[in-house]
Amino acid sequence: MNKPFQFKQFTVEQDRCAMKIGTDGVLLGAWVSLSDHPYSVLDIGAGTGVIALQIAQRSQAEIIDALEIDANAYEQCVDNFENSPWNDRLFCYHTALDEFVDEIDDSYDLIVSNPPFYAENYKTAKPARDQARFLDALPFEDLLEGVSRMLSDQGIFATIIPRKEEAGFIKIASEVNLFPNRICRVRGTATSEEKRSLLEFSFNKKEVKIELLTIEKERHNYTEAFKELVQEFYLKL
Repeated sequence: MNKPFQFKQFTVEQDRCAMKIGTDGVLLGAWVSLSDHPYSVLDIGAGTGVIALQIAQRSQAEIIDALEIDANAYEQCVDNFENSPWNDRLFCYHTALDEFVDEIDDSYDLIVSNPPFYAENYKTAKPARDQARFLDALPFEDLLEGVSRMLSDQGIFATIIPRKEEAGFIKIASEVNLFPNRICRVRGTATSEEKRSLLEFSFNKKEVKIELLTIEKERHNYTEAFKELVQEFYLKL
């Protein structure tokens, strides 16, 4: 589990991070729209830094900032940024979201987050992993409030959350004037339930584009849609 994760254009070390590379983060980094050519990007809760690295690969954004509160993950993220081809555009802050919001005057054209989301009262013996995985480390209300204060007027916020949390998350977002523009519901196979929702928000109300992504036809036999989405990144696709 602690081996470096080799992507096509960059490598992610993950031995010091509680949360290892997973499909959720890679999906978000590949799915988020960059058609508006953002100048500035912020990744909230960066972990290894993989989403910010994907966006650096996919875009010409001049500023790609990241926030990470866990000291070990922060140090790892910094190293991963420095060892990447885009180290001149990537920067990680060791800070909590609320502190960062209070200190920053600038806005961002794109904000992304793969937030902690296990809301159930379930804890493990590993506090760092709990912090990375559990909702009480960054409640959705706090995340969305912070996003609404830092997002530029025409900016986009993108995230990935459990499918069962989708309606509640959209309701909380509406309370800070963020409205869904794109939704992609993700399931493992054609017969399995939808497990994740990829969501894109802006301050503009528009007709929501809804998509469905199936990852596998069967074990390790990936759908064309999934391969097309992530083939820029995974070595074996």
